[in-house]
Amino acid sequence: MAMLKTETPSTQHALLDQYPVTELVTAFVDDQFNAVQAVRDATPRIAAAITAAVPRIEAGGRLIYVGAGTSGRLGVLDSVELYPTFSWPHERALALLAGGEKAMFVAVEGAEDDREQGARDLLSLNPTANDVVLLLAASGGTPYVLGALHAARELGALTIGIANNTDAPVANEAEVGITLDTGSEVISGSTRLKAGTSQKIVLNTISSAIMVRLNKVYGNLMVDLKPTNAKLFARTVRLTMHATGADEAAARSTLEQCGYHVKVAVVALLRKTTVQQAETLLASARGSVRGALTA
Repeated sequence: MAMLKTETPSTQHALLDQYPVTELVTAFVDDQFNAVQAVRDATPRIAAAITAAVPRIEAGGRLIYVGAGTSGRLGVLDSVELYPTFSWPHERALALLAGGEKAMFVAVEGAEDDREQGARDLLSLNPTANDVVLLLAASGGTPYVLGALHAARELGALTIGIANNTDAPVANEAEVGITLDTGSEVISGSTRLKAGTSQKIVLNTISSAIMVRLNKVYGNLMVDLKPTNAKLFARTVRLTMHATGADEAAARSTLEQCGYHVKVAVVALLRKTTVQQAETLLASARGSVRGALTA
């Protein structure tokens, strides 16, 4: 059986178990730079994925993440962070993890090998042609993920396959394939290391770039966040002050009137309008702060 790159023992750290602690830390940290480089090398494919995804999401599609083990948990993580960061509806960012919710906390034996279950889980979400399905597998051949991939393709959903081995089925058989060639791990086969890091970077990049294109960001400011705790409420005030030059009292007063929706507060303060007028301007500009300010 040919050995996958992600399974091949590293030639650099054959005596890892004998390293002093400082050298252990250096070995693990330095290897992470290879994760960043693998993502950089895949930039054209990542850009292609974003370009293909945006029109479908604009048309009402959902982001659906599929994976097993570390890859699946990273998909769950990205999906749940979109609501507080961008006010993205929970029902439009879904994640499928081989073995179900309990697999977030404990390994479910054999779950990733069930191709039919992957297809069933995907079909249970009633995917449409506007949905964007992100399929993650470090090996690139996880049966659960491949089952979901083929079910999604049959229904016309956009499939984005992300793998850490070259010539992997998950990347080759998806509409847009992204190969993150991270190579061997410091601990042989432990793809929770730099392979996982590279997947996290790609997911951050894809989902964040889509949100930028959906006008969830003004400049580089997170103006569509959903404040759910004291820290985030304070952040809405700081963001509004930064974007408008208003003092804290004015920023807080305007935010209170619009339910702490930073976008609305920014437009109201800069256009010197009521929050109701700001909401109308934003709606006409498809949620774009820049568009609302120049309308």
